[in-house]
Amino acid sequence: MTAFIPTEPPEVLGPRFREHAVDLRRTALISVDMQNADCAAKKRHGAVPEGLAGEGYRYFYDRLDRVVIPNQRRLHAATRALGVENIYVIIESLTRDGRDRGLDHKISLIHNPRGSWEAQVIEEVAPAEDDIIIRKTASGPFGTTNLDYVLKALDIRHLIVFGVLTDQCVENTVRVAGDLGYLVTMVDDASATYSQARHDNALAAFKGYCRIRTTGALLAELDGLRHMPPGG
Repeated sequence: MTAFIPTEPPEVLGPRFREHAVDLRRTALISVDMQNADCAAKKRHGAVPEGLAGEGYRYFYDRLDRVVIPNQRRLHAATRALGVENIYVIIESLTRDGRDRGLDHKISLIHNPRGSWEAQVIEEVAPAEDDIIIRKTASGPFGTTNLDYVLKALDIRHLIVFGVLTDQCVENTVRVAGDLGYLVTMVDDASATYSQARHDNALAAFKGYCRIRTTGALLAELDGLRHMPPGG
C-alpha cells in the first residue's frame, strides 16, 4: 500500500487532505479509557455484572476480547517499534473521594478514585514504563487536561486514536482534536461501544473530522513508511 503524502496545501486538496499518511516523527497514539473500570469488570466479577447484560455489555466484552484488544496490542507493538509516542487517556480522579470531578461525571456517578484498581489500564494493553498517562474526569481530554499542551511540546501533528466508547469519549477526542488542528486517524476495529449499530452510527457522524482505518490497513501504512527512503 502506497502512503498518501500530499504535495498541495489543504485548501487545494480539500477533504482529500485528511487522507494524509502519518508522519512518524510527528505522530502519537492515543488510547482512550482502556481501563479496568469498563474493560475488566467481567473478569473481576467472573461474569457480566448483574443488571448490565441488557445494556449491551455481552456484545461489548465479546468485541473487546475477540477484536479490540488483539488489534490494540498489534498497534502498540508496531508504533513503539517505530518510536511513535504512546499516550494513554484514562478516567481517574485527582482525589480519593472524587470531589475534583466535573459536574457531568458527578451527575453520571462516574468515579475512579486516585490510584484505584478501576483507574488502571487493563493488563493486556498496559503502558510501557515511559509511556505518558493523561488523567481526566470528563468525556473528552482536550478541554479538561493538559493533553494539547503535551502534544504541542512533543511537536505532534498526527494522532492515531482508538479505545472506548466509540460514541462517547473516543468521538469527543476525535472531534476536538480535529478542531484543534491535528490530523486524526481513528482505528475502527480497535474501538468499541455497546452495540454495532452505535459504533457504526458514531463513525458515520464523526468521519468528517478524521480518516478511519482498520488495524490491518494502518499497519500496512506504517510498514510502508518504515521502508520509505528519507525525503520520500
